[in-house]
Amino acid sequence: MTQNRKLSLAVSAAATAIALAAPLGANAQQEQRKTAASVLLEEVTVTARKTEESMQDIPIAISAVNSEQIEALKIRSLHDLSIGMPGVVLDDVGTQFGTANYSARGVGMRSSIPSFDPAVGVFIDGVYMGINNGIMTDTFDLTSIEVLRGPQGTLFGRNTTGGAVLINSRDPSDEFEARFRAAADGNPNGDGGINSYWMGSVTGPLTDTVSAKLVGYYNKDEGWFVNEFNGDDSGEVEAKMVRTAVSWAASEKLEMTLRYEYQDVDGDGAQSQSHTNGSGIPGTPENWSRNSHKYSIDETGFDNSRLDFVTGELNWDVGFGDGTITYIPGWRDYKSKTKFDFDSQPVFVFHGFQQIDYTQYSNEIRYVGSFNKLSLTTGVNQFSSNLKYSESRELLGGARTQDGGGKQDSDSLSWFGALNYELTNQLILNTGVNVTREEKDVDVASLVFNVNAPCNVVKGTCPYDFSDDESWTHVSPRLGLSYIMENETLLYGSWARGYRSGVYNMRNTNADVINFGPGPTDEEQVDSYELGFKTDFGGFGRLNGAVYYTTLKDAQRAVLEADPASGLIQTFRNAGDIDIYGGELEATFALSDSLILTANAGYTHAEWDSLQSDLTGDGVTDGKDENLEISSVPKWTYSLGLNHDLQLGDWNLASRINYAYRDKMYTTDNNLGYLDSWADLTAGLDLSSGNGEWVFSLYGKNLLDETNFGGDTQAPATIGPVPLGGTFAPMQKGRTVGVQLEYNFM
Repeated sequence: MTQNRKLSLAVSAAATAIALAAPLGANAQQEQRKTAASVLLEEVTVTARKTEESMQDIPIAISAVNSEQIEALKIRSLHDLSIGMPGVVLDDVGTQFGTANYSARGVGMRSSIPSFDPAVGVFIDGVYMGINNGIMTDTFDLTSIEVLRGPQGTLFGRNTTGGAVLINSRDPSDEFEARFRAAADGNPNGDGGINSYWMGSVTGPLTDTVSAKLVGYYNKDEGWFVNEFNGDDSGEVEAKMVRTAVSWAASEKLEMTLRYEYQDVDGDGAQSQSHTNGSGIPGTPENWSRNSHKYSIDETGFDNSRLDFVTGELNWDVGFGDGTITYIPGWRDYKSKTKFDFDSQPVFVFHGFQQIDYTQYSNEIRYVGSFNKLSLTTGVNQFSSNLKYSESRELLGGARTQDGGGKQDSDSLSWFGALNYELTNQLILNTGVNVTREEKDVDVASLVFNVNAPCNVVKGTCPYDFSDDESWTHVSPRLGLSYIMENETLLYGSWARGYRSGVYNMRNTNADVINFGPGPTDEEQVDSYELGFKTDFGGFGRLNGAVYYTTLKDAQRAVLEADPASGLIQTFRNAGDIDIYGGELEATFALSDSLILTANAGYTHAEWDSLQSDLTGDGVTDGKDENLEISSVPKWTYSLGLNHDLQLGDWNLASRINYAYRDKMYTTDNNLGYLDSWADLTAGLDLSSGNGEWVFSLYGKNLLDETNFGGDTQAPATIGPVPLGGTFAPMQKGRTVGVQLEYNFM
């Protein structure tokens, strides 16, 4: 049965179910649930300052959605969310499933090396993710997603120089609730196979004081792509997730929650395309158009990972300052193996293998309270991790191999404090500081020293040629003023400083380990100055905006050079200083009782202020280097969406359409790797019973069938005597249409 036939049957079945179910719902006499349009106008409660507040009341540039808005907008992944946010890029690297490549306001860098710390930190249920691998991006069973823009080092510590993403899962309920969802989608042109989702959650009380929750998630993707090498469907993924949680209300003032999550992912390696690279060299023997989703590789590869994740939260209400003491412990164990076709060709020129074994544990204890005109947040955070990373390169059909990687122990301890003081009834002083002490201890096995000498760092069989340890102390202050006008409009201004940790390069392919070896780089310092406003139009909509100026001192850059011996050389450096400025607008308005407009726009300009590194590879640092565009900075981002509700008796038909645009951006600082501008059109229809018990949905994503890549790495013109050229460019899915059925019992 063809893919078109399968999808046609699925869509027909959904349409039939809607037609049969609508008359049944017409007689329902149950409470009507809120419409999708009204949900989008609701106040969003956020935890951006480690306490629950309205998004409109805090002097921080933030985009956030609660659980009902996630459902109304049918947001399934963080990538779906980012296309509706100004100046934010939440891409998947493409080399490994669920590996984040995030940037905000021009601060960030694309890399899959796990020892390289992010610029946009990810926090799940209050726990910092030390590496960006293994982040399950489906939004089922989440209570909120918050994306904070600008340095967040004062409360969240290091590696939040571009911003922070806060992901919060649902707590167990003290009333019985059950939710089940099934969905199927695929490529409407008939290529590939069906991508099916099955997920459900059950929660409720076990005793008068104990509640529990069980969540299950299963995704079987038969592959959206077709590999032209053998005509097989490609991009297969089987992902399983189980999450449990137990809450205990020990007393009126003491409550504890314990969560455990298990993930198991097995799939194909990257669907990588070779097209003419930034040097103008086409791939050999195959070279595809950047605007197509075609590719041909002889190594399908694999991408396997396992994750165990435990978090807890204790909240103790105390009389002192009518405050709360919170304790959050976390433990995360992640293991993965990935094999991929780097040459992106139907011949064996360069295949790669990566393995990660990572464990982290952390503890945070904090106090939040108020004293008349003063509110205080203070606490300490401890974080430790152990990372083992192994990499293997098979060149020229396996005739030449390179093996290496490294192991790294990281420890940090930080104290943070934030104080808000009402100078008048309308004017508030916002200030705070974070002091962090961080240590890293590393051993590196350089790939260039293990030629035709197979070894594996994770298994402990690689000899180390570089060992080092380093420590840093970061002081991240914040100072600001906010003013509440009589119409409830919030005006604010702030200065904030943040740091990205110094890093070691575990993918060392330089024989000169003194000048171009594993490092470390110095820490990267970010100073950001911001003016913004937030206004609410009494339930008819809201409008938020900000302008900012940011300086990056000792900016960390990964210099990529195509190499005929190793295939690729990646060197980390403190390249120089960068200046960034820009502005953002976000709006949500009710055009009528049933029609909601959402819109946003962001502009970002980044340029080198001073430069100490040769980025072009011509042996000198001059104007050619300084005129290069900064990587991971799309100049313009914007989106426009309409959401409409139509009452059909006791049923509601919600329709939505959204257009988003992102400018061309470079993936490497030598500007040889780049992603073309990208336009995304999504649309959907949801027919829900009046009480929200049943929801039938039709949806389409990337309806313009635009091509988008996780990266665009330039391959060398030759490897040894064999011509290659082209790129390693992992592809994202094109046009996708699907159906979804949801049942809610509450």
